[in-house]
Amino acid sequence: MKNNENTIRIVSVNISTEKGVIKHPVDEIVLDENGIINDAHAGRWHRQISLLADESVQKFNKIIGREVGYGEFAENITTTGILWYTVNPFDLIRIGDALLEVTQIGKKCHGDNCAIYREVGNCVMPKEGIFTRVIHGGIVKPRMEVEYLPKVLDVRVITLSDRAFRGEYEDLSGPETAKILSQWAEKQGYPITISATVLPDEEELLEGTLLKAMEEGADAVFTTGGTGVGPRDITPGVVYRCIDKEIPGIMEMIRMKYGEKKPNALLSRGVAGVMGKTLVYAMPGSVKAVKEYTVEILTTMKHLFFMIHGIDNH
Repeated sequence: MKNNENTIRIVSVNISTEKGVIKHPVDEIVLDENGIINDAHAGRWHRQISLLADESVQKFNKIIGREVGYGEFAENITTTGILWYTVNPFDLIRIGDALLEVTQIGKKCHGDNCAIYREVGNCVMPKEGIFTRVIHGGIVKPRMEVEYLPKVLDVRVITLSDRAFRGEYEDLSGPETAKILSQWAEKQGYPITISATVLPDEEELLEGTLLKAMEEGADAVFTTGGTGVGPRDITPGVVYRCIDKEIPGIMEMIRMKYGEKKPNALLSRGVAGVMGKTLVYAMPGSVKAVKEYTVEILTTMKHLFFMIHGIDNH
């Protein structure tokens, strides 16, 4: 039910002035950069506003045999028309003028600190509720329609090769990178757009392409080629000029892991770093190396997205 085929609508808005207690329905809530004005969970953090589907509430009602009131699960906004636990972090939710960003799916159950849990030994919010933060404020009321905007990952793949650029041989490493990234995104549940470019080994062209990706808000850039020590291997130097922070551990681990069996792998100058809010990975140019590097990189990439967007989901 993670789509816009059905109309999504608010059935209740709820607040509490203290943490650890149930919330109570109100006529409207006002959102600002801290969350909901006069709600106990407002503040400069990533769990400002909680949402729960009425469908989840009704399912739980059947299990416990009584009607749970809106806000009793401590949700701020109760809706109908979408199952929120099927969405992803970084998806957007628009309600009138307000814009929310999904930051967390579910939460750790508070156990005896939860009124519903104390009553029936179970709760739906930890499994089926979500948390968001405010991107743009506004007034939210019952019966308002909700627009769900899934996050689409924007990834750029750049192949650095004079010969591939001249058409002397087919670029294989770029398409292989794109294939692995597409498969990963599908498993994560994210739509993805991947744009691929083949460039000659020219510093100005690469630097301009990287900076353009950052300015356009790309989520990640993967380069292949130019990480050796040959006279035209310029990729690491250009990447170092563009990134704000290096992430050395991932590349060091890859070099050591594959260098144990094949010492030549230790000669790669692969680089990982952050450019604004865009992740950058400079990998060697062989198809085999691309497979090795990309698989390892993807084990930490989602967590890096949380970190660079200021979401502490530990």
